[in-house]
Amino acid sequence: MHKLRLGTILIGATLATVGFATLPAKADLRVCNETANLISVALGYRAERGWMSEGWWQAPPGDCRVLYQGDLERRFYYIYAVDDIAGGAWDGSVFMCTRDETFTIFGVEDCLARGYERTGFFEIDTQNRTDWTLQLTENNGGPAVVDPEAAEDLEDPAFLVDPDDVTLDAPTDDNSQTEETDTQ
Repeated sequence: MHKLRLGTILIGATLATVGFATLPAKADLRVCNETANLISVALGYRAERGWMSEGWWQAPPGDCRVLYQGDLERRFYYIYAVDDIAGGAWDGSVFMCTRDETFTIFGVEDCLARGYERTGFFEIDTQNRTDWTLQLTENNGGPAVVDPEAAEDLEDPAFLVDPDDVTLDAPTDDNSQTEETDTQ
């Protein structure tokens, strides 16, 4: 009886291992918090309905959060993050709408007139990969960004922007067209 149970357990474990091995790889856009403090993150991107921004994801120190689940369909995504404890932000010059509470906002125009805040995001160029992980770190007491391979510290988020591909005050479209921007 004991050998029968052991055999059943081994067969079940083997089948479970085979089942997990055949699952497709999961592709996502993730942000990892490599700081000592809790951070809040907002995401912006071009959706089917147009430009949208959404937030907030909170990432404790040493943890990662999935901001966009599934294969990345766009080349460019936009991030704004803030250190909830010490202050400071990972921001940029691409303006989108946000608010203090959890949000999903369509459009990047007239943020203030629509009752939202106008917030500067920085651009992430995923290089058309389907999976991307961004690490937010502190460098010399200030925010810094590390690319997915962690090979290079990208202190200035503008490093991620191809100047021939974007205007700095508007999100870029994946086919290099620009949208009308919030002028407030």
